[in-house]
Amino acid sequence: MAEAPVLAVRNLRKHFVQRKGFPNPVTVTVRAVDDISFAIRPGEAFGLVGESGCGKSTAARALLRLIEPDAGSVTYRGEDVLAARGGALKLLRRKLQIVFQDPYSSLNPRRTIAQTLVEPMQVHGLARGADALARARALLDEVGLPAAALDRYPHEFSGGQRQRIGIARALAVEPELIIADEPVSALDVSIQAQVLMLLKDLQARRHLAFLFVSHDLGVVRWFCQRVAVMYLGRIVEEGPVEDVLHEPLHPYARVLRDASPVPDPALRAALPRIEGEIPSAANPPAGCHFHPRCPRALPACRESFPATTEPAPGRRVACHLYPAEDRASVR
Repeated sequence: MAEAPVLAVRNLRKHFVQRKGFPNPVTVTVRAVDDISFAIRPGEAFGLVGESGCGKSTAARALLRLIEPDAGSVTYRGEDVLAARGGALKLLRRKLQIVFQDPYSSLNPRRTIAQTLVEPMQVHGLARGADALARARALLDEVGLPAAALDRYPHEFSGGQRQRIGIARALAVEPELIIADEPVSALDVSIQAQVLMLLKDLQARRHLAFLFVSHDLGVVRWFCQRVAVMYLGRIVEEGPVEDVLHEPLHPYARVLRDASPVPDPALRAALPRIEGEIPSAANPPAGCHFHPRCPRALPACRESFPATTEPAPGRRVACHLYPAEDRASVR
């Protein structure tokens, strides 16, 4: 029997209404996240990948209610996150934490590291005074920083060190799931590996679940067990990370995989290119949003967005190449 998910997202939607233009502005609707669904199991690292602007970070923030979604459901161990208020929401936010992309703007420059780590413990009633400071020292040690860092300010640390502090802050309230929103993309390559190793170690020791948002398929392949591929606000493919990245089903997932760095110049010369630019989420193409750039587009792709089907166990894809009645083996 499959283990119940720690977090289940169903038909999550977030649109932004904007006024653009001068002197006669018009109202446009940006479909940042458009009815996405996925589930994360306890202790699992689930990747969310796609081009810049596809809605990955918006989805991550919406399920935490850092921005309020327009529709859909998010449940944590059966509890409705979007309906929670007051103390119930406070308790849920203790279990669901986030590590932000930019370590330079995610820490308050006016607060010492001790204040940054102690405050969430106090807010959630976990520790105060000397006990909270002792916990803060233990957290710094866990992320590889000395206890002397407690009395210093964020500007005294490098980007990698600040991201470790951000990770310690997320751990301070003993969460079960951490949303890592491109946690290493702003760091030097040499530091990226150290932070990723730290996250991997924390996942194993604390049995943490992760929603890992990234555009780096190499990092996702190494860190995650399952992955969902987003394109223009929608999930187009989902499955075990090795299956999706080794033999993608959706044409977009394939060209995204092929566009990732390969340490072989001869092989890279033979890889196909993805044509065109990603359309605007304010004016997405009719039908399947990818069809203007798709090398395998069918007439149906221009007319309707495909239903999500399961052409192989554990593999989900939204593509007219895999109709609901055709559940043959993966090609």
